[in-house]
Amino acid sequence: MKKPDRLVGNWILFLAFMVFGMVAGGGHARTINAGYTIQVWLPFTGFIPPRTDADWAQLFGLFRQTSQYQAMHPPISLTQFKALFWPMFWDRVWGRVMALVLLIPLAVLLFKARISPRLGLWLLALFAAGAGQATYGWEMVRTGMEPGVTSVPPEWLAPHFVSGMLIFIALLWTGLSVRNPVPVRIETPEYLKHWLTSSIILILCTMGLGALVAATNAVSVFNTFPKMDGHWVPLGFYKLHPLWLNFIANQATVQFDHRVLATLTALSVLITAGLGLRETLPPGPRDAFLLLAGLVALQYLLGMITIISGSAELGYVHELNAVLLLAAAVLARHSLRGATGRPMLRSDIAAAE
Repeated sequence: MKKPDRLVGNWILFLAFMVFGMVAGGGHARTINAGYTIQVWLPFTGFIPPRTDADWAQLFGLFRQTSQYQAMHPPISLTQFKALFWPMFWDRVWGRVMALVLLIPLAVLLFKARISPRLGLWLLALFAAGAGQATYGWEMVRTGMEPGVTSVPPEWLAPHFVSGMLIFIALLWTGLSVRNPVPVRIETPEYLKHWLTSSIILILCTMGLGALVAATNAVSVFNTFPKMDGHWVPLGFYKLHPLWLNFIANQATVQFDHRVLATLTALSVLITAGLGLRETLPPGPRDAFLLLAGLVALQYLLGMITIISGSAELGYVHELNAVLLLAAAVLARHSLRGATGRPMLRSDIAAAE
């Protein structure tokens, strides 16, 4: 029987927290339009900041070649460039620190046989996925050198964000499993696990559509709720050609899609939380369901206020709360690994409806 290892589990959970930090740093950089400020990528020495006037001149010179800079009227000064540079720089440094926090303890733990080779390989695979994220992020930054591209394209940003959330889920699940390797048997219906799994998928898909809203700045239009400027389906829904482009680049379409899926997701998660709270659960799982209910209610409220205000800054808070909501759903799902109770009866379904 596997033994719990709180030290190793907490280390992996801390890595998941660092992914949340990456979302916070990257989201802040995007909100202030700093994503294109650093047009160099030095994977091993990039943690060293500019030290001389020549260093700053080189970096500013590269930024001045971007379409974003060329579209600025009036152009920004070197001082203004530095204010944009630092948030992006520290976000990159955070990513490098995260790599060290994973690799150094992993090498020590493997050497001391504190973790199994299987877990070690799994964590190396997650490191490789993180390295892929970094490489993808650099290619995304390079789009700033393309003619007419003044902000990160939605077809780049959304996959980057969703894949990062998949790594976040993997780290959370792994850390929780190392801390509690043997599922605790809970006499509660197994159907709850399916509801939670569906909730996680819906939350993840909704977050992907939210990334499209952020990338297209769709929060700046249709600032009414529940209708969109007096219409349930906004005007200009299919104005872009080819047709598929509307679903990633049309502000009206991506905001409508996000609204609809967010509403379906919120209802699904609230029903899931309600079904869980109707059951007799131990304190841990019950608290997870309570947290899930509270965070999804807060998330939907933040979404409505963000739309009405048109505030990108509030949208950033909305994004961070979405990550917490996803974590709560994963926590609740993990807490029910040992659920082996009765199947859901038709009377239960009728009561839930």
